[in-house]
Amino acid sequence: MTSQHPPGLRTLFFTEMWERLSYYGMRGLLVLYMTKSAAEGGLGITDGTAAAIYGLYTAAVYLAALPGGWIADRVLGPQRSVWYGGIVIALGHFTLAIPRQDTFFIGLALVALGSGLLKTSMSTLVGTLYPEGGARRDAGFSIFYMGVNLGAFLGPFVCSFLGEKVDWHLGFAAAGIGMVFGLIQYKLTQDRLGGAGRVPHFSDHPARDRTVLTVGLTALVIAAGLLVSGMVTIQPEALAENTKWAIVGLATLWFTWAFTLAGLQPDEKKRMIVIAVLFLCSAMFWAGFEQVGSSLSLFADRFTIRRVIGTDWEFPAGWFLMVNAGLIILLAPVAAILWVRLAKQGRNPSLITKMALGLLLLAAGFGIIAIGAKRALATGQVWPTWLFATYFLHTVGELCLSPVGLSAVTKLAPQRLVGQAMGIWFLGTSLGNLLAGLFARSVTGENTATMDQTFLGVVWIAGAAGLLLLLFSRLLGRLCRGVA
Repeated sequence: MTSQHPPGLRTLFFTEMWERLSYYGMRGLLVLYMTKSAAEGGLGITDGTAAAIYGLYTAAVYLAALPGGWIADRVLGPQRSVWYGGIVIALGHFTLAIPRQDTFFIGLALVALGSGLLKTSMSTLVGTLYPEGGARRDAGFSIFYMGVNLGAFLGPFVCSFLGEKVDWHLGFAAAGIGMVFGLIQYKLTQDRLGGAGRVPHFSDHPARDRTVLTVGLTALVIAAGLLVSGMVTIQPEALAENTKWAIVGLATLWFTWAFTLAGLQPDEKKRMIVIAVLFLCSAMFWAGFEQVGSSLSLFADRFTIRRVIGTDWEFPAGWFLMVNAGLIILLAPVAAILWVRLAKQGRNPSLITKMALGLLLLAAGFGIIAIGAKRALATGQVWPTWLFATYFLHTVGELCLSPVGLSAVTKLAPQRLVGQAMGIWFLGTSLGNLLAGLFARSVTGENTATMDQTFLGVVWIAGAAGLLLLLFSRLLGRLCRGVA
């Protein structure tokens, strides 16, 4: 951070770093902890059920951003939302540290809900620090994004080591301690934010909003009580399937409403078609990319050589989750410079072309891990270079697709629908995370013997989607009207 940026950016940078450390640190433990036997300190859940739970959890984090944003806007204001969201996250991690299966699910729910409340407010606060907008604001978000990835890099390093090598619940507790450090830092330096996000936006019906919030919280407490008492049990795989169709139905209803009843002009409808394409691309990309925490995490644990050369010590499987964050830190500035230079030369790829490249790189990564999986099934554990190469290609694909899509939605959507369109973008991410968990069931457990063929199936699907986007890039580019 330099003197060119508001002092509040430092507060948000380190708050986000600690929160992401806790989130990614805990995420690296989830599937491994669930699938380990009771003798190994785990829950002894089958691979398929664990993958479904993982998909539900990661999907819930993005779904929770919708009510979380509403609470920040209407009831608490962004500053208080960050504080209370962080408290809920810390409570979730400490609940996960309790060695009980029912509290495990409550802990996941708390982390998801707290993340939804904090996640939207952090980005809002960064934006409010730069009311003038422009390049300085973009630079501020770039610095903030480095805090995200620094936390994502450090989290698995600490929590996976403690969880896998010492005690699983100690790893979850470490994630909670990380969030507590973030809260302490936030409270001590909160005055640097000044009046940015201190109060909620004006609401026409504040009493009604508080009532809605009270009813919602009461329902959550009742649901938690029913779960702990055993009066209600969760069937994760069935719930994941039903949630998948609920998300698809919700997105379909919104796009139907937007095209028929939102009063869009012809040019706005054309751009809405592109947003629908972005929604599908996002869901497809994250369904593959998020295998990092499920099927690829199990591949790292069971089929990858992790013994340090010259010793008998194996590094934790969760450390592979550090690769993506480390590559983002190294490659994000390179990508930014590349896009600027290509733009000056008049050769900057269009929005649709970048999205297509993201999907093609996803396909290429799965092509590599499919070969690695085939070797592992035939000869035993393989070198970690197979996973490193896969993560490298997927990270470059992420840099092509994720930031570009996020920016494009804000430009393509009519001003009066920008907030809703961003919600739909995150809904696509949520659907992708859920599909990732459902897909992982077909790679692990009793399906392990055919995982190379299943990975190869992703190559064909993602590759075909990427090629189709390239084929229709000019047509879709015309619909963007200068945005692509």
